Order: sequence, then structure tokens, then C-alpha cells
Amino acid sequence: MNSLPGRAALLLCRRTAAGGTRPSAGAPWPLAAGPMPSFQWVRVCHSGAKPKRSVSTKKRGYDITRNPHLNKGMAFTFEERLQLGIHGLLPPCFLSQDVQVLRVMKSYETRSNPLDKYILLMTLQDRNEKLFYRLLTSDIEKFMPIVYTPTVGLACQQYGLAFRRPRGLFITIHDRGHIATMLNSWPEENIKAIVVTDGERILGLGDLGSYGMGIPVGKLALYTACGGVGPQQCLPVLLDVGTNNQNLLDDPLYIGLKHRRIRGKEYDELIDEFMQAVTDKYGMDCLIQFEDFANSNAFRILNKYRNQYCTFNDDIQGTASVAVAGILAALRITKNKLLDHTFVFQGAGEAALGIAHLLIMAMAKEGLTKEEAAKRIWMVDSKGLIVKGRSHLNHEKEEFAHDHPHLKTLEEVVHTIKPTAIIGVAAIAGAFTEKIIKDMASFNERPIIFALSNPTSKAECTAEQCYQLTEGRGIFASGSPFNKVVLADGRTFYPGQGNNAYVFPGVALGVIACRVRHITDDVFLTTAEAIADMVTEEHLAEGRLYPPLSNIREVSFKIAVKLVNYAYRHSMASVYPEPKDKEAFVLSHIYSPDYDSFTLDTYSWPQDALTVQDV
Repeated sequence: MNSLPGRAALLLCRRTAAGGTRPSAGAPWPLAAGPMPSFQWVRVCHSGAKPKRSVSTKKRGYDITRNPHLNKGMAFTFEERLQLGIHGLLPPCFLSQDVQVLRVMKSYETRSNPLDKYILLMTLQDRNEKLFYRLLTSDIEKFMPIVYTPTVGLACQQYGLAFRRPRGLFITIHDRGHIATMLNSWPEENIKAIVVTDGERILGLGDLGSYGMGIPVGKLALYTACGGVGPQQCLPVLLDVGTNNQNLLDDPLYIGLKHRRIRGKEYDELIDEFMQAVTDKYGMDCLIQFEDFANSNAFRILNKYRNQYCTFNDDIQGTASVAVAGILAALRITKNKLLDHTFVFQGAGEAALGIAHLLIMAMAKEGLTKEEAAKRIWMVDSKGLIVKGRSHLNHEKEEFAHDHPHLKTLEEVVHTIKPTAIIGVAAIAGAFTEKIIKDMASFNERPIIFALSNPTSKAECTAEQCYQLTEGRGIFASGSPFNKVVLADGRTFYPGQGNNAYVFPGVALGVIACRVRHITDDVFLTTAEAIADMVTEEHLAEGRLYPPLSNIREVSFKIAVKLVNYAYRHSMASVYPEPKDKEAFVLSHIYSPDYDSFTLDTYSWPQDALTVQDV
């Protein structure tokens, strides 16, 4: 396992569900205590073993226990309870944070429905922020499918019913001219990262209108849990311009604007004003991530703002980075170069075009021209193979239109083109049929099959289908998690999950740390290479094309350090002087879910200085 330097990573051992205390990091188990009990080792990027940070607050009483940033529940000491005026507002019980985690876990395990688990975790986030992130970081692989894909898709569909407490800022088309005022409603001033959506293309679920707020909320939770970006520096935003989802318009319980989407000049003016208002208030180095915008707007918005603001589109650039990382790792199995491969995409939208452009950049590093690289990439959309002479092709698709007879189905395309890799990003469940998978296995010794659509219900094929139909020769990755697959001969594969969470938390941490003003595509290729480099031979042997999700905080930290080095090398950073120790510099920006101490700083003067003067 790749490890962080000692200062940058702290191995915390926690007792498993049986309960108990946690020994100090690095301390030997005392022999007098008897045999060492069963512990679960959890790797956490941490600020090091040091005393609790003491903070002061002017809030008292209920304001403390109702504030998720300050609330520690029953972890408040007796002294803190007296000083903060909350003694009596809590049960007469004193718990460590580890015991609190066990209490939440016990409640969590009683819930079988993923949506119920999601609601429990979001309620915890609303109540006790530090405990929420301590829980997530204790087993990120377990909780990520709940706080993000695939469960977040279901949560967005049910957002109106699951809505408990506002998280984030809802800005509507009717607020044009007043967005700066609306930003003043947000209680935090030091915002470093914003995730914004207009809810038109939520995962593979389509237009969910204002229910799409679940995406920025979930995404920013991963900024903190996976990357260590401070939660109070993050702002989720939903731009509500209406919805074209008739079911929502007819639903009396829908919580968004009940009219069809506003487009054209009014829409563009809203986005312009939003970008200007954000940077006026939070600075030009405030990171703005666009998320789940429809194809008609995603590329247009990205191209318009990418050289003006610190911004990126995760559906285009984040997906591209994680997909290319998986392909680069797969090259260590196929034992050849990118230029030796032919790619067929099921889908020609944001994700497909983003991946294709990053592949072209990667092939250019192997010596190909842009035109030569594009010839190795084929795309299939709803009308079939994209070829020259086909009508109604937009500019983005034209780049990948080749001289070839038109083919209507993906099966025909795969059979005719004979690609080495197929990549599904169109959210068409089952698009990789048995015939397609078997054809891929007949053309290639090690076929690359990426079913990247989210959520799981939209995946082009399952991991089991890929491994079984290719007799274990398929190199598989998916967008949503799949369980391990055991073949009849006993071989076991752990499917690689091409989760964007490998990319955006580390990119955000690095960009925020050195205050990068513009995020280039080179940043995402650098990130892809960094992720691929962290995949070991042992991981590849198990079928993994990505580091285990349990190591994602370590992955994000290494990406951030690499990007900080890159930024200073290419004069992209705004923090000066340049820090000598980049790891320590990045580490200083990482949020810790450990509780702070609210005990007052008490001390005394010398006795003679305290003498009371009398007449």
C-alpha cells in the first residue's frame, strides 16, 4: 500500500463495533492490559497527534446545541457545559467521539433502506458536522454509495419528501439583479468552493429541477470527507429556472418553480450575474464547479468562463480524468500504448466528449497529432454511428465524425470497427449486450469494457456479465459500485469503480491551497496520471483499475500535492512566497473532524498583583 509521509498520514486504530476506547496513535499496547483486542485500522489524512484546538465563541445555550458547526452533543465536557450555559440541556452523560460514532453506526445498521440511511446521515450533518465527517472518514467506502451515487439519485427524486432543513442557496430566475444580496444571506463569509447546478441533467435521471440540490450538497460533502476541504468554506447552489419535467410540474408537493425552463438571454444573464456576484464577494480564486447541466449548456458555459474564472465542469473534465486514469492503468495489463487502441463510445454527450478530448491530449504525449488521435475514437449517439455527412451534428461531435458508412446500432458498430475498448456514458441500461461483450472478447485478448453510467440502474452492463462473458479476461470499470465477482473456477475480481470522487476532491484541495485562478485540461491529465500511478500490481491482479476507495483521502492528498507542484512550476499559483515543503503546505489546509475544545483560557496573576487596594 502506498503510504503518505509520516507527518501527513496518521493511522488511527479503532475498536470494531464491540465498542471500547482508542489507544493513542503510535502508542504500544500495554502488556499489562492483556492480549490486544480486535481493532479495525482506518487510514485518515490528519493534522497529526496534538492537543485539541481551543476555540472561543460568543454563542451560548441553545445557540450552541443547535449549531452543527459547534455542537458536540454529549461529548461536551462538564466544564464546557457550565461555561457555555448548556448544562442541563444535555443528558448527564459524557461520551468520546468514538463512542458517538458507534452509537450512530448502531442506528445506521438498523436501517435497510438506502434512502433511510441517507436521511439519517443528512440529519446528522445538520446536527453535528464534526461527527458526520468523523463517521464518513472512518469508512468512506461504506458510506460513499449512500451520501453520493447511487443513493443520492434516489434522494434527489424524493428530495421534496426528504427535505428536512435547508442546505445551500436556492437562486431563481426571478432573482436576477439581486444575486449579490442573496449571497449575503449565506452565514459564512470565507467561501472557497461552490458547486452549482440547474438540475436539468441529474446523473442519468434527467430534469429534476430544484430537487437537484441533493447533488451539490452530496458533492461538497465529499470535498470534505475525501479531500479535507473545510465544510464552512463550501457553498452548494441550485439555480432554479423552472423544469420541463411534467411530473414535477403536476406535483402539488414540488418545492421548485412551477413553470417550464427559461432559456436564451434571460438564462445567460442569470449565469453571468451569478459568476460576477460570486467573485465580487468571495474573490477571483473562489472555485466554481458546474455540475449536472444539460449538454446544450454544459460545453457552452465551460468554454465561456474557463479562462475568466476558477471553474471546471465535473461531468466533462472530472469524468474524463477518472476514465483516462482507468485506461492508463489498463495499459499495464494490455502491455501496450494508448496509440495502439481504438475506442468506441456509447454516447456522445458531455462525458464522452470530455473523455475523448483528454485521450487526445494523452495520445499527443505519445507523439500523435490531434487528427491522428481523433481517428482512433468513434462515437455512437441516439441516431447511430457519428460519421461525416450525417445531418445535425454539432461542432463538438463533428470532430469525431469519420468517413464510414452509417451504422445504426452499437452492436453493428462494435462488430464492424472491432475496438479494443468500449466506454458507456449514455445512461442506457444494458447497452453492452451479451453479443457485444462476447465480440469484444473475440477481438481482444484483454478487452477494455467501461460501463460508466450512473446510477447503478443505468449501467451498460454489470461486472458479473463482463467477467463471465469474457471468461475473466475483461478489464472492467463502472461508474457506480459493484460487488466482487467470483467465477466458477474460483477466481475473484474486485470491479474498479471509476468514481469522480477520485478526482474532484484532490483537484479542489490543490486549487484552493495555492489559489489557482484558471483550471486547464492539463490539470486533469496530470490528475489522471497521478491516480494511475497509485494503482499497484496487486490491485491490477484483483481487477482493480483504481486505488481502493478506502484510500481515497490519501489519493486526494497526493493529487493536491502534485497539482500544487504543477501550479508553481507553470506560474499558475497565486500564493507567495512559494512554500518549500509542499506536503506540509497542503496539510495545513486539511480539515480535521476532531472536536475542538471550548474550555476558556483561564490563568492567574501573581498573588501580589492581585492584592486589593483599600483606603
